Amino acid sequence: MENETLGFGPPPGNSSINQTLGKMPQHSLELQVVTILLVLLICGVGIAGNIMVVLVVLRTKHMVTPTNCYLVSLAVADLIVLLAAGLPNISGINISACSITAFTVERYIAICHSIKAQLLCTVARAKRIIACVWLFTSLYCLMWFFLVDTAQATFSDGAQVSCGYKVSRNLYLPIYFLDFAIFYVIPLGLATVLYGLIARILFMSPLPATPQDLGRLSSTHQGKPPSSSQGNKGALSSRKQVTKMLAVVVILFALLWMPYRTLVVVNSFLDPPYLNIWFLLFCRMCIYLNSAINPIIYNLMSQKFRAAFKKLWKCEQKRTENPTQYHVPMYYSVMKDYSHDSSDRDITEQEDLNGFPAIEKKSKLCR
Repeated sequence: MENETLGFGPPPGNSSINQTLGKMPQHSLELQVVTILLVLLICGVGIAGNIMVVLVVLRTKHMVTPTNCYLVSLAVADLIVLLAAGLPNISGINISACSITAFTVERYIAICHSIKAQLLCTVARAKRIIACVWLFTSLYCLMWFFLVDTAQATFSDGAQVSCGYKVSRNLYLPIYFLDFAIFYVIPLGLATVLYGLIARILFMSPLPATPQDLGRLSSTHQGKPPSSSQGNKGALSSRKQVTKMLAVVVILFALLWMPYRTLVVVNSFLDPPYLNIWFLLFCRMCIYLNSAINPIIYNLMSQKFRAAFKKLWKCEQKRTENPTQYHVPMYYSVMKDYSHDSSDRDITEQEDLNGFPAIEKKSKLCR
């Protein structure tokens, strides 16, 4: 079980037998204080950040892309991990690994096979893949309901219930290694290969010249401004930026999950297992940090996410400060644009009605 090592479970064997022991073991006050502070800090920041990721993508039309759909799936999985902090939970953990694999493959197709990407990398297909990922992971996690049991240890000053094994711990070794391979080794190995191929295309190989590029070059020699070529450079820079951000997410996933994954593999061969209380706390905090840090990475490395986060924050502030005066001028400006037959302004102001401020467009109308 994924949380068995971190959950301080009972020793392997038949866990349904009650035990009568002495006094209930208590962790030190220092450990309890450190655990509570770290869990509150990491989980609080992570829950707020992942909720913002979901809201930003769902409420901003230009943010609804295949890659961002996978990031929403990752954010929801991370929310499950953070909200269930301290409880046995493997669904969010495994869905995180599958979501990372999905957006890695999507980036590879979009950059290395751009023609196929027009058919394969669509929002509708991304939603179907996400649904299949959640279904597969949920079915996989169901088997743990039949492989684990609860054990009640009776002490002189109370009783303690914890998760345990139904059969001998040695019989779980193939399942542990299967889980380790499917949700850690294979995703990271695939990501290493695909990001290597992506880096070769983006950073080492020159982009192939298309007929449109040749036309732009000829127009440049005739004295026309090369505005389109600047747009291509901006698109290439945006692709590099997104790829770097996703690569950082994968690297952090590998590093922050390595202590726990290594501990599970090592304890599969040790009897008794290594259960140092401070190292177990370190492993738990690494897992929670992995689920909390992704929104911070998006904000630091993606201009679109950073702008969308700021816009979402400003919109919420304006709605709480003055909810009635915000919508009245907008209807007037839409009617005014309509009377001047300006379709561009109609669309822009309609977007403003959905919750985005239009400071620049107001100044144009005043002129």
